[in-house]
Amino acid sequence: MDDDRSFAAVLLDIDGTLLDSNDAHARAWVETLARHGRPVRFERVRALIGKGGDKILATLLGIGDEEPLGRRLSEDRRRLFLGRYLRSLRPTPGARPLLERMRAEGLALVVATSASGDELAALLRQAGIDDLIASAATSSDAARSKPDPDIVGVALNKSGVIAARALMLGDTPYDIEAATRAGVATIALRCGRGWDDAALAGAIAIFDDPKALLAAWERSPLARSASAQASPQG
Repeated sequence: MDDDRSFAAVLLDIDGTLLDSNDAHARAWVETLARHGRPVRFERVRALIGKGGDKILATLLGIGDEEPLGRRLSEDRRRLFLGRYLRSLRPTPGARPLLERMRAEGLALVVATSASGDELAALLRQAGIDDLIASAATSSDAARSKPDPDIVGVALNKSGVIAARALMLGDTPYDIEAATRAGVATIALRCGRGWDDAALAGAIAIFDDPKALLAAWERSPLARSASAQASPQG
């Protein structure tokens, strides 16, 4: 990447990035699958979190989310997650202050998540950032979920900037792959857990969590964005 590149928009993953929800999503899938007589180990499901439900069902059961069983499983998992797990989840450290700083620096914020449109509002509220987000792309807006680039592409279009001036903030290799395939650079966060730095190596920078990224703002790729936007244009 060109070290002089500046960014005008940040595409935001939610689960694991801004809300500590990855384990809860995995547990909801495990419980739902068990109820339908399709037991799967937690560890196997956990490694897939960050992909959309279409990819998870295809990997685990070889079915599509539009097939009758796939639709039932997806809907049952959604109800279980929202009804049992969501209320106990907390934002990742520094999630709101980081987004407030991004907005103050003039960066456009667009959600780019593999979550469904039906879940988005509840996730944003639980993360305490619903008032900071004006635009979003979810799995409901795209034919294919992460790690395919479709969701990132939709978010990029909504941001109104070209790929070279957008930055993805995510916590999984699937965020990085989706963004890379859309021509967008990624800052990765470790707070999603489950992936080491080698798995996140495609990112241009890696931080522990939003709080750590905010603390290191002046040394991060985001500092160039703020500097560039503050500089007079010739």
